[in-house]
Amino acid sequence: MGNALYDGLFAPHQDRHSPFLINRSGDIVTHDAFLKLAARFAHTLVAQGVRPGDRVALQIAKSTEALALYAACVQCGAVYLPLNIAYTPTDLAYFVEDATPQLILCDDASYDDVRPIAAVSGASLMTLDADGTGSFADAASSAPETFATVPRAGTDLAAFLYTSGTTGRSKGAMLSHDNLLSNAQVLKDIWEFTDRDRLLHALPIFHTHGLFVATNVALLAGSSMVFLPSFDTDDVIAALPQCTAMMGVPTFYTRLLGDPRFNTALAAHMRVFISGSAPLLADTHKEFEERTGHRILERYGMTETNMITSNPLHGERRAGTVGFALPGIDLRIADPESGTPLPDGEIGVVELKGPNVFQGYWQMPEKTRAEFRDDGYFITGDLAVIDEAGYLRIVGRARDLIISGGYNIYPKEVELLLDEQIGVKESAVFGVPHPDFGEAVVGVIVAHSEAVPDTAALMAAISGKIARFKQPKHLFTEAELPRNTMGKVQKNILRERYKSVFSKAT
Repeated sequence: MGNALYDGLFAPHQDRHSPFLINRSGDIVTHDAFLKLAARFAHTLVAQGVRPGDRVALQIAKSTEALALYAACVQCGAVYLPLNIAYTPTDLAYFVEDATPQLILCDDASYDDVRPIAAVSGASLMTLDADGTGSFADAASSAPETFATVPRAGTDLAAFLYTSGTTGRSKGAMLSHDNLLSNAQVLKDIWEFTDRDRLLHALPIFHTHGLFVATNVALLAGSSMVFLPSFDTDDVIAALPQCTAMMGVPTFYTRLLGDPRFNTALAAHMRVFISGSAPLLADTHKEFEERTGHRILERYGMTETNMITSNPLHGERRAGTVGFALPGIDLRIADPESGTPLPDGEIGVVELKGPNVFQGYWQMPEKTRAEFRDDGYFITGDLAVIDEAGYLRIVGRARDLIISGGYNIYPKEVELLLDEQIGVKESAVFGVPHPDFGEAVVGVIVAHSEAVPDTAALMAAISGKIARFKQPKHLFTEAELPRNTMGKVQKNILRERYKSVFSKAT
């Protein structure tokens, strides 16, 4: 038994001395230097008591070192658990308690906040900052530059990614070595990535898109990456002439279109622009093509499955659709209640089978069973229709998921916080169209009869308790929430009522 994921992604199947990462400063990290760093990190993980199957939790900034930790975990058989750097200590405490990691890595600035969380769980705690310094880096500095890769089966876990639920309790989606490798292989092939490509990477790496789509595809193909810490318009425009491909969320493309420097000449040498994690507005498709001559390739996936569909690299890329099921994936549209497959042209829930589908939710067997049909199809909860040409069109999301700037936000988590505030009788949180983020979080407050709600104070009250990207951009007040005859809040009415809050006209 080998370790197919490490061999496929990280083993030197390309020139070890060729560039792998080009950082914002212009510093070049070769494949050889990256592999040596990962080996030192693997030795250090083992020295900290990490064994195959143990979780390693990270809440650190994007960096070469953070990516090398991913490689090190794969090489030593650990389970990589990246956490959003915007999460508060309260969020982090839940993840640590649930995942029970052997080791937690944070930056030096948050060490004092994380230390009591690690102490309660019994996890080791070390630091690693964006500049590559910290106690973990110090411990790794003298470690050997080679490491005997630990054999792992395809069904062994490689990573956890937490995804929120409608009850507010986050779920750890367990992803195996085969889940990650199979999806990367398919994407590399259909998007035709090779060692001649240079990918512009401005995505976070605590998220499926930046880690398991962009990074894994580049690694498998032997491509290099311009590895930016985050999206900055100036940095991206400066980097584009070096690159052949870009992956991003709709926000990236709307911000580029807002800069007059972004034009046909700047994009002329690019091979492909890929977008995902949130719906891309048809107007953005049109404006981007008019400006650059390129039509953005939109695809669809989720934490539990990695990528599911893609518009074609060669052929018509239809705005408002996410293309066709990837090779090896069986996709159907089904009645949400019965699971009965529906014919093309009818709206239903997206369900699928394939080697990309996750292993279940960590320590939630009942929840896992509830998300699969008896015949093994995973129920995504996304409502969609297949059009006359076979393209999949997402028309809504069950459970009222909001996707803002590429991040998943479940309204219930925000509502629970709002409802706790003095003077609030109840609340409803939902997403509305936003020209930059795709969707923005909006809330409606119903006050107790004797209260006069101060929306600014409510926003301030929850700001330290929930990540910034989850916080409502606007709060409104109403006398009551619209409900149907069964008493269920009709968020579709609220979305329609407030749909123009962020329109260009306003």
